[in-house]
Amino acid sequence: MKNKYIDLVEQTFDFPQEEFHLDENGHLEFHDIPLMDLVKQYGTPLKFSFLPKISRNIKKAKKWFNVAMAKVDYKGTYNYCYCTKSSHFRFVMEEALKNDIHIETSSAFDLEIVRTLHAEGKISKQQFVVCNGYKTDGYLTRIGELINDGFDNCHAVLDNSEELHKLKKLVDKDFNIGIRIASEEEPKFEFYTSRLGIGYKDILPFYLNQVKPMKNAKLKMLHFFINTGINDTAYYWNELHKCLKVYCQLKKQCPDLNSLNIGGGFPIKRSLTFNYDYEYMAEEIIAQIKLVCTEEGVPEPNIFTEFGSFTVGESGGTIYSIIHQKKQNDRERWNMIDGSFMTTLPDAWAINQRFVMLPLNHWDKQYERILLGGLTCDSDDYYNSEQHVNAIYIPEYDSKDPLYIGFFNTGAYQESLSGYGGIQHCLIPSPKHIIIDIDENGELLTRIYSKEQSHKSMLKILGY
Repeated sequence: MKNKYIDLVEQTFDFPQEEFHLDENGHLEFHDIPLMDLVKQYGTPLKFSFLPKISRNIKKAKKWFNVAMAKVDYKGTYNYCYCTKSSHFRFVMEEALKNDIHIETSSAFDLEIVRTLHAEGKISKQQFVVCNGYKTDGYLTRIGELINDGFDNCHAVLDNSEELHKLKKLVDKDFNIGIRIASEEEPKFEFYTSRLGIGYKDILPFYLNQVKPMKNAKLKMLHFFINTGINDTAYYWNELHKCLKVYCQLKKQCPDLNSLNIGGGFPIKRSLTFNYDYEYMAEEIIAQIKLVCTEEGVPEPNIFTEFGSFTVGESGGTIYSIIHQKKQNDRERWNMIDGSFMTTLPDAWAINQRFVMLPLNHWDKQYERILLGGLTCDSDDYYNSEQHVNAIYIPEYDSKDPLYIGFFNTGAYQESLSGYGGIQHCLIPSPKHIIIDIDENGELLTRIYSKEQSHKSMLKILGY
């Protein structure tokens, strides 16, 4: 009878997969990282970042889009931007910038990172800095300072008309701007039109009445983004076509316009059943843009993407120990982890985000259906079938032989949303964070980026 955990996985999924396999001891490896060795060396709970995966994903996306352009003789260029809000950590930014990319920012302090990276020679004044988001006076001031200092490819993507007039007062030279389209949200969304950007019907009048008379403002970019991301759905293609029509109308009136920013949205792997044809989507997007521009008689634009989760998400993982099993009734078994979902994986709690969850050891044991509970005294601190694919099955609990589980592809947003280094719910400390890289000989290099948060640091923040 096949009732071991390994049997369950092999019967349910295609396994092993590109990044997941078992070593000779039956322990899980992720991108050839011996995870049980990490546990033995550093303990749990543990967060890790595998830097090579960042560069690998950037190179893949560049290849997909450049090949797609070559297939249809596309005349514009492809520009990969990293969406910094996904993870602002220095080690992420430095790894991403090794790959000849550009960056997209969201706030005033983002531009302080740009300043620091430039001072260290990590970014040049020729790279594109696409400034998105609603712009406070402080944000606009920093944008103006960058432009005045020679960052000529700094593009302020306007969220509203007031930003244009405020920026004009801050800049003493010609400057480039973009306009963000306020796209229509998916029909099931809570509201009809995105709160970000300027409506489809208002963009051309806004350009003609306010941008065009302003001699030193050059409209270079139209920005298109939808919350559901880049997916092969009627909704996505419909919104893209509406955007392309606006681009062509603008281009006929605005010779300076030469770039279309299709935002972010390439998905990442959330389960072992993940199936997404990246190459097809890149080819179809480029083909559709080429087709519409040809029909309208305008040159095809340079393409910008802003991949955040796709860049950094699959580089991260979080490992916990199962420290206790609590049987609440005949059906519910609660396996308690030595951490908190609310504080270490806030998306799992806040938006029922799914992550790939697999045990590190005991694949040769029988499995059981369980619920996972976190350490806080909050009833919402759990991970169950709402977030996971159906029920959660893991190897049977044994108090004498610890079971370790990993959540994978957690590298985007989780640290910033949980308030890295600050106060955590119920004063649960932030876990140790490990950086993993590969040297020139292909050997793994690990180092501690941050130790587990201490009670002294928390008490200092709280004023004790």
